[in-house]
Amino acid sequence: MSHRTRYTIHHTPYTEHCTLSVVLATRNEEANIRRVIASVQDLADEIIVVDEGSTDKTRSIAKELGAKVFKVKHEPIFHKTKQKALAKAKGDWILQLDADEVVTSGLAEEIKSVLEGRHKRGGGDKNKLFLRHQKLLESRDGKLGKDTGEIVAYFIPRRNYFLGKPLIHAGVYPDAVIRLVKKGKARFPGESVHEQIEVDGNVAWLFNDLKHNDSPTLRRYIARMNRYTDLQSEEFEAKKLSKNFFTLFLYTTFLPFINFLKLYFRHKGFLDGMRGFLWSLLSSLHFPLAYYKYQTR
Repeated sequence: MSHRTRYTIHHTPYTEHCTLSVVLATRNEEANIRRVIASVQDLADEIIVVDEGSTDKTRSIAKELGAKVFKVKHEPIFHKTKQKALAKAKGDWILQLDADEVVTSGLAEEIKSVLEGRHKRGGGDKNKLFLRHQKLLESRDGKLGKDTGEIVAYFIPRRNYFLGKPLIHAGVYPDAVIRLVKKGKARFPGESVHEQIEVDGNVAWLFNDLKHNDSPTLRRYIARMNRYTDLQSEEFEAKKLSKNFFTLFLYTTFLPFINFLKLYFRHKGFLDGMRGFLWSLLSSLHFPLAYYKYQTR
C-alpha cells in the first residue's frame, strides 16, 4: 500500500491530516479487479474489498495487491454490500468504486487536491453541462445532499466504454455518480439498485472523468441487463403495479419507443454509429423486459 505523505486541509481553523480509503464491493471480478486496484495504489491509504463469495480469483488477486479483503454473503440488492464496504473504511475520505472502473491520472490528481484542501471548482461549458445533469437527477430522485455549508461529497463524471470504445452521446455522458465522500457523511439505504447515496452535507463536482468499462461485449451488457430487469420486476411487484392493458401498452410499447427516440435522436446517439444505435435500442428494451418478467412472476 502507498506510504505517501498525509495531506493537510487549510480551509478549517485547525490542521487536519486527511487520509483516503478506496472501497469496492465485488462478485466474480477477476477480469477487472487488478486494473482498478492498480489505478489507486499510489493514491489510497487503504484499499478495502468486500466480496460476495466469488467463485473465481477475485479475492486472491485483491489480497496479492495489498487490499484488505472481506467475504460476505450475496445480496440481491448490491448496494447493501457497497454499504458494508463503506462502513469498513477508516480514512477521512472514502472513494467508492466498481470493479469495472479505472481512476485516470487526471482524476487521481484532482482527488489529491481535495485531500490537500486546494480543490477549485471548474467553470465554463463543462460546469454548465454538469449542473444541468444534476438538476435532471434531482428532478428524478429529489434533492441530493443538504445545505450545511460544508462540502462532504463529490460527483464524479463517468466516461462509459461500450464495445471497446467510449460513448459520447445517447445521453450517456456525464453519467455522474457520487463517489468521493467524507467518512460518516454518506450511506447507501440499500432499498433499490437505482437509489442515490444519501449525503449529510453539500455535494460538489470533480471535473476529471472516471473510466467505466461498462460493457466490453454484448454478452456482458445482456447479463447486466438481465440482472437489472430482474430487480426492476421485483420493484414492480412491491408497488403492486397494475397488469391491465394500459400498463401493458405503456411499458412494452410507449415507453420503449419514446426512450429510443430520446436517446438516438434528441441525445444524438446516431453520432456514435452502430454502437449508438445498439445502446439506444437495448436501453429502451429494459422497460418491456422488466414488465414481462413482472407479468409472469
